[in-house]
Amino acid sequence: MSDPLTAALAAWLLAAADQSLPLAAGSQPAALALQGGLAGVGEALFAALRWVLAQWYWLMDWAYYLSGLEMLNPRYRYMHRAVLVGLCVGVMAPLIGTFLVHRQLALIGDALAHTAFAGVAVGLFLNAVIDLGVSPYLTAVVVAMIAALFIELISETTDAYNDVSMAIVLSTGFALGTTLISLNAGGLAVGVNQFLFGSLSTVSPQSAGILLVLFVVIVGTVAVTRNQLLYVTFDETAAAVSGISVNWYNRVMVMLTAMVVVGAMQIMGVILVAAMLVVPVAGATQVSRSFTESLVVSVVLAELAVLLGIGVAYYGGVTAGGVIVLVAVGIYVCAVAVGKVQSARGGREVPEMESIETDDAAPDAGAGGD
Repeated sequence: MSDPLTAALAAWLLAAADQSLPLAAGSQPAALALQGGLAGVGEALFAALRWVLAQWYWLMDWAYYLSGLEMLNPRYRYMHRAVLVGLCVGVMAPLIGTFLVHRQLALIGDALAHTAFAGVAVGLFLNAVIDLGVSPYLTAVVVAMIAALFIELISETTDAYNDVSMAIVLSTGFALGTTLISLNAGGLAVGVNQFLFGSLSTVSPQSAGILLVLFVVIVGTVAVTRNQLLYVTFDETAAAVSGISVNWYNRVMVMLTAMVVVGAMQIMGVILVAAMLVVPVAGATQVSRSFTESLVVSVVLAELAVLLGIGVAYYGGVTAGGVIVLVAVGIYVCAVAVGKVQSARGGREVPEMESIETDDAAPDAGAGGD
C-alpha cells in the first residue's frame, strides 16, 4: 500500500470522527483522543495489509523458482496480485453463491454487478470533478451495498417478486453509470473497459488490499451466521417461527453478495462477474450429496477455473474474465457428465432441498431474533 493511501484513510477517519462527534463543553480532549485512535486503526490496518502482500510476494517468488512459470516472475508483481485476488474470489463467490442458488436468487449477482458499475462511475466522476482521490472500488462497494438493501426493501414493501426488484435496481444502476460516463468529465470514459471486462494488469496494491478486507468480512460473517443463513435459505417460515429475524439475514446475504461482486469485478469485469456466483455452484450440485459437500466442491471447482483461466489469459494474451467463465462452464459440463454416470450406476441420487438441509443442524430457537 502506498503511503499517500494510508494518509488518505487517516484523513478520512479524522473527518468522519470530527463530523460525527458533537463536542460538548470539556469533551474536546476525549474527541481528539478518539480521532487519534481512529487514525491509528487506519495505520494499523494498512500496515497489516502491506505485510500480507509482502508475504504473498515472497511465496510467489518461491513458486516461480520452483516451477519456472513465467507468469510468476518477480518482475510481474501485478500477476502475483491477480493470482491472490483470483484465489480469494474462488472462495468468496461459491461461498455466497451456494446460498443464492438454493434460494433461487442466481441473477442477483448480475443486478448488483451493474449497480457496482454505477459505483465505479460515481468514484471516477468525483475524482474527476473535485479530485476526491478515492478508489472507484470503494465507491463501488458502497453503491452496491445500498443497491442490495434497496432490492430487499422493494420486495418487502411492495410485495413484488425478487426478480422485479432486481430488474428495477439493475436498470437504475446501469443507467446511472452510463449517464455519468457519458458526461466525460475530465476524460471520465478513459479506462472504463477494465471495469466492464476485468483486467489482470490493473490489480493494484490498493485494490488487492480492498479485496483482502472484503474477504475477511465475508468469510467471517458466514462463519458466524452460517446456521441462521442455512435455516432461512431452506425454510423462511420455520425460521421466523423459531425466532430468527428473516428480513435481517436476507439483508446480510444480499450485502455480502454485493461485496463479492465488487471484489470479483477486478478480474472478471461487470459483465461476467455473476458467473462465478452460479456456475461453480451449479457444477458442484451435480456431484454432491449434501449442502456442505456442495459448498466445498464448488470452492474447489471455482479455484480450478480461476487458476486455469488466469494462466490461459496470461499466456494467450486474452481477457481473463471471459476465459475464467469458459473454463468454469467446461468444468460444469464435465460435472454434469460425472453426475449422470453416478446416477446411472446407482451410486448417487440427486438430493432434494429437504435432504440437503438435514445434514446441518438448525440453529437454536431464537438465535438471531429481534
